[in-house]
Amino acid sequence: MVKYLVRRILQIIPVLIIISLIVFLLVNVTGDPTSTMLPPTASDEERDMLREALGLNEPLTTQYRIFISNALHGDFGTSYRYRLPAAELAVQRIPASVQLAGVSLLFSILIAIPLGILGAQFKNSPFDLIISGISALGRAMPGFWVAIMLILLLAVRHPVFPVSGRGTIMNLVLPAITLSFGTASTIIPLIRSSMLDIMHQDYIRTAHSKGLKERVVICKHAFKNALVPVVTIVALQIPGLIGGALITETVFAWPGLGQLLVQSITNRDMCVVQVCIFFIALITLVANLIADIVYCLIDPRIKY
Repeated sequence: MVKYLVRRILQIIPVLIIISLIVFLLVNVTGDPTSTMLPPTASDEERDMLREALGLNEPLTTQYRIFISNALHGDFGTSYRYRLPAAELAVQRIPASVQLAGVSLLFSILIAIPLGILGAQFKNSPFDLIISGISALGRAMPGFWVAIMLILLLAVRHPVFPVSGRGTIMNLVLPAITLSFGTASTIIPLIRSSMLDIMHQDYIRTAHSKGLKERVVICKHAFKNALVPVVTIVALQIPGLIGGALITETVFAWPGLGQLLVQSITNRDMCVVQVCIFFIALITLVANLIADIVYCLIDPRIKY
């Protein structure tokens, strides 16, 4: 177990280096950041002085070497807009994103697991068709449209929840529902198909022949063995919930990592863009590592 964890952690390092290189190159081909830092009336001399101060006149290889060297010391540069360390800005936003992602994932699991099991248990019934239709509809509807409809219904027409901000638990409900709607729609058909595959196995028929109750067979024998692919898709949803909730956090003015990334891209605040993407990539790798460990806890036949 320890050797496996050490090996997987060592595998993360080259992946992060590759991601940092890709992000660095993409950020540097988007244009000159001094155009947003200086007023339109700034002279060419002033722009050249700023580029020199920021090290933008150096070759890309030198800029990347400096970037990696500073990043290893936790220095991802200073925000052009906020005049604060980029890493500090991102770290301040992470708790809000983790809170939103955690609640959204909890909502998704609580919705998807029972509906997926029921869809498999009542295969091809009207109830199953309704669940499949809702799941397909949820995957087809854009997140921003769901967010706007929730605001119109539950904040404007019926003022139950606040529209934006992060204050009380009430502020969390609408963005969490928006995120969980799409995530649950992705998980439901996977649980249904996994359960259908498991329920045709010999050990399930043996459990039925022993006279076990249907609830025991479904929950104790079938569902546990159907969890491996479910854990995979849930682990892949975590970074999407944290870093991919760009539109949701923007619509609801939720002060998370996604909103900061959108604002930084708009303002061409490249240091902040780099650190946000870097943190999202790191969260993705950690989520996949946790998923691999959970596999072995669920199914002992899977070896480290």
